[in-house]
Amino acid sequence: MVSRRTLLKTTCSGFGYLALAALAHLQAARANEKKDNPLAPKETHFAARAKRVIFLCMDGGPSHVDLFDYKPKLIADHGQASPRGNGGFGGRKLLASPFQFAQQGQSGLWMSELFPELARQADSLCLINSMHTDLPNHAQAFLQLHCGLFQFPRPSLGAWVLYGLGTTNENLPGFITINPPQTNGGSANYAASFLPAVYQGTRIGRRGFDGEQVSNLRNPRRTLDAQRVQLDYVQELNRATAESLGEDPAIEGLIESYELAFRMQGEMPQVLDLGKETSATHKLYGIEEPRGGERGRGFGPGASGTGNFGRQCLLARRLIEAGVRFVEVTMSGWDHHRNLKESLTNSSTAVDKPMAALLADLKSRGLLEDTLVVWGGEFGRSPYAQGDGRDHNNKGYTMWLAGGGVKGGLAYGKTDDYGFEAVDDKVHVHDLHATILYLLGLDHESLTYRYAGRDMRLTDVKGNVVKALMEKPS
Repeated sequence: MVSRRTLLKTTCSGFGYLALAALAHLQAARANEKKDNPLAPKETHFAARAKRVIFLCMDGGPSHVDLFDYKPKLIADHGQASPRGNGGFGGRKLLASPFQFAQQGQSGLWMSELFPELARQADSLCLINSMHTDLPNHAQAFLQLHCGLFQFPRPSLGAWVLYGLGTTNENLPGFITINPPQTNGGSANYAASFLPAVYQGTRIGRRGFDGEQVSNLRNPRRTLDAQRVQLDYVQELNRATAESLGEDPAIEGLIESYELAFRMQGEMPQVLDLGKETSATHKLYGIEEPRGGERGRGFGPGASGTGNFGRQCLLARRLIEAGVRFVEVTMSGWDHHRNLKESLTNSSTAVDKPMAALLADLKSRGLLEDTLVVWGGEFGRSPYAQGDGRDHNNKGYTMWLAGGGVKGGLAYGKTDDYGFEAVDDKVHVHDLHATILYLLGLDHESLTYRYAGRDMRLTDVKGNVVKALMEKPS
């Protein structure tokens, strides 16, 4: 005869085992789901300061000595023979900046008159005045800025970030490039290379057959239900091929990309619709100002005024707000070998108001504190004249960071008295990449992918985190 105590004890244990089995099954299902979805959010290596990145890429090499790196001695020695020159060009004349500099904000950062709107955000900026990279050639330096190396195909910074963190919105790409570069490596600057294809950047700004900014975003010939039937059949063929060939990252990436593309059709058009923003927001970003030669809603190069870049920056904010992990916005036209005063003024005017608006908008929405904004190009410009312009300079230049846990109102490092090369607290591109990953909670030495018998990483075998740029954790 079984006692009541024994009966209750046995029954409770049974229910406990049932609950344990159910929990174990749920955990296993979640683990498999995470394994099956390469874009699922992932744990960071340590506490992150930033959750997402907006990279404002200035294609061509902005002149640091005309924008952020104030050089009184260059002004004093204007017209004298240059003590040195890139590529052995002797006898060139030093060229003082034709633009006035002033200290801005409570921090007193030195900034050029070319950025009057951005100057209002000076206390949010962390200037790195001691950047340097390996070569003074556009193609190699641009690839190194994006991929860490230029000698061999490598995944881009955005692809590494997406691989390391995953994304928070399964209906949108985790990595988007707006107005992507067409030269200096082109698609290699947002490619996944040997990482699975699902981590590559999605382009916005190249017109599709129906005028959309994302090609084939809508299919006027089939309903979504009909497309789903068609896609299921195609995916069945893809999975059968994958099973017959064994594990193949290319096929798996293709399957994931097809599924993502289908999900995008439901949400992406809403995110791209800038008409949902108020007229005050449009005005803030300078979108209502003249568009020059652009047509319609395009994001392509060649447009003058602030409208073009303003729309790109506003879209970047909408994308990260919707859960996109990494957004790059490219602005070409910074290669000022000639006509420095007019051409640099035009380039700066086109981006000044939109950049300032982006920082102010992110701040007002509580997004700047965990959104890292990065600004800069592949290198800087020479302190000596090249006709009425400046030559390339990879030995010293400026980039800036804002938000995402960095110290605002900081000028870090410096170049020599003329701005030829970085001399104090030098920051190489590898160091910049290591620092960006660190702010995102990723150890650049641990974020690796096994390829060709080696654990590959963004920083190769180099890179040091520059912790002096960061706010102390609260």
